[in-house]
Amino acid sequence: MWLFILISCVKPRHVPPQSPFWRLNGLSEEDVKSIMARTVCAKSAFELWGHGRTHSELRTSLLKYPTENMSPFLQKDSTYKINVYTFNKTLEFEDRIKKIDELEYLPFKGRVNLKNPKHTFSLLEDYGMDPNNIPETPLYIYFGRWISDGQRELIRSHSVKNRHFIGNTSMDAGLSFIMANHARVKAHDLVYDPFVGTGSLLVACSHFGAYVCGMDIDYNTIHGMGKASRKNQKWRGPDENIRANLRQYGSEKLYVDVLVSDASKAVWRDGVLFDAIVTDRRFLRYSMYSLPSHKMGSSQAYPYSHVPVSMAYHLSDIFTDLLNFSAHHLVIGGRLVYWLPIYRPEYCEEMVPLHPCLRLVSNCEQTLSSHTSRRLITMEKIKEPEETDALAHLSDPHFSVYQGHNAFREKYFSGISKRMLTGKEETNKIANGGE
Repeated sequence: MWLFILISCVKPRHVPPQSPFWRLNGLSEEDVKSIMARTVCAKSAFELWGHGRTHSELRTSLLKYPTENMSPFLQKDSTYKINVYTFNKTLEFEDRIKKIDELEYLPFKGRVNLKNPKHTFSLLEDYGMDPNNIPETPLYIYFGRWISDGQRELIRSHSVKNRHFIGNTSMDAGLSFIMANHARVKAHDLVYDPFVGTGSLLVACSHFGAYVCGMDIDYNTIHGMGKASRKNQKWRGPDENIRANLRQYGSEKLYVDVLVSDASKAVWRDGVLFDAIVTDRRFLRYSMYSLPSHKMGSSQAYPYSHVPVSMAYHLSDIFTDLLNFSAHHLVIGGRLVYWLPIYRPEYCEEMVPLHPCLRLVSNCEQTLSSHTSRRLITMEKIKEPEETDALAHLSDPHFSVYQGHNAFREKYFSGISKRMLTGKEETNKIANGGE
């Protein structure tokens, strides 16, 4: 869904519920441009000049807008154009022109230039969120001066569909950039992903100029070996790896390295290392003990394969290890960003893991189904660990990880089974004449 940001000089009074238009106040134009230079969530930002439920209300609002704020953009020596955007409805070209002509009461003095205008203005119409119930007239109308566009083009240019090296669980490009923004990744940072997989998060963080590195327990994924995830491709190619992904987007020079190791084991030296830790591990991870096999199957295209001997690594243990690792290896002010799977009927805020050295910054939900979701957790390091913190982590119930996370996988699939069973019962009921 597109998001439009409207910057107002007065505090918003009426904002339609569930609208893609956000009205903000108290931000300078420089603040807005710095936000739009990073965000993939917002399409465009505008300086709001007028608004209303009808075009008559819009006209009244525009005529009340301070002339001193409007006049610098309406001078004779300036050029301009007016765009018409409609959310949840498509207008014919003639209708768009008609709506622009209705704005003739605005005191434009410059010349129209559609190709390279000095100033761009936009008429924005909100037709609600229901594509099956589109009203004849807009629910709300806005008019303002365009300030900047967001970075939604990154979602298309970095799509995993066109990426050189992918896996079955490669992170969506849009979510990867959102996580990088939550971590406040910037140029010359060192960013680490302890469950790196195919490196989607490293790609997003390197786009903002950060040096990136990672770890994963899966030998075949790290080395780009084994079966491919793409349709009509049986085995991975010789240059399918994380480094090749960064090379594809022109950021190979920011690639530090990735290593095969178990995130539950201490492999890093003591002390601060990372400016940000950004990660996503799936529902169940494993601890690895075996070495690479030197046997070659008759159908295997590679001389070496590696299948780890494993044991369960419970979610509660993953979160405990992840928070402890972040507390010891993040710089002060560095951020940890990760996904927390949730069984929605049982969710409460106490389920979010905490640590004495980390401050919870944000907790955002992404709904997966009627009974499951995952929450994007962002934490910031506020102090270095002390011996008393280790004791507090053990004794204070606020810092005890919720053990119910360990049953998430079973609850997730039990919900699917129940829905399938209900569907079969409904089918049988219809087949039996509704009895």
